[in-house]
Amino acid sequence: MTAASRPRRSDATRAAILRAARERFAADGYDRATIRAIAADARIDPSMVMRYYGSKEGLFAAAAEFDLRLPELAAVPAEQLGEVLVRHFLDRWEGDETLAALIRTASTNPGAAERMRGIFAEQIGAAVVRLGTDPATAARRAGLITSQILGLAFTRYIVRLPPMAEAAPEELVAWVAPTIQRYLTGPAPASA
Repeated sequence: MTAASRPRRSDATRAAILRAARERFAADGYDRATIRAIAADARIDPSMVMRYYGSKEGLFAAAAEFDLRLPELAAVPAEQLGEVLVRHFLDRWEGDETLAALIRTASTNPGAAERMRGIFAEQIGAAVVRLGTDPATAARRAGLITSQILGLAFTRYIVRLPPMAEAAPEELVAWVAPTIQRYLTGPAPASA
């Protein structure tokens, strides 16, 4: 085996750190997980975590694997798409603190922001394209949907703005779904 074909020791260390971080973040959540605990799980010194990832936020951004678990929208009647998506996201956010942690981290960490962009561009963008949306507007529509969903999540789960945090999910669906529906199926503005 040549030096070029051998796995580098740093690659194995990075992989061990990421594996330990994913397990620790899943078990303890972002706030309670510590660099020291992650390093102990990976059987390395905490300084190695900092060397490779710079901070807890950077590590979280690298370790975040988040599947939005979007429903198969092709099976949904076209006029119910907005409602189904908003309801899905509210259910998804209520049961998993990982995405909320990623949003918090993305506001201050470029790596986490990039990860967030990737998650939404890949998953929402692909879902919009699969609906047969005009390719010329698909990315814009996906971006607008993302802006609404992330705005809703930020005000409800991060800032906990009382009117949003206290609203029943059904009320939020009633308010937000028509906007998402328009982004999905409405005509593009003449200037688009």
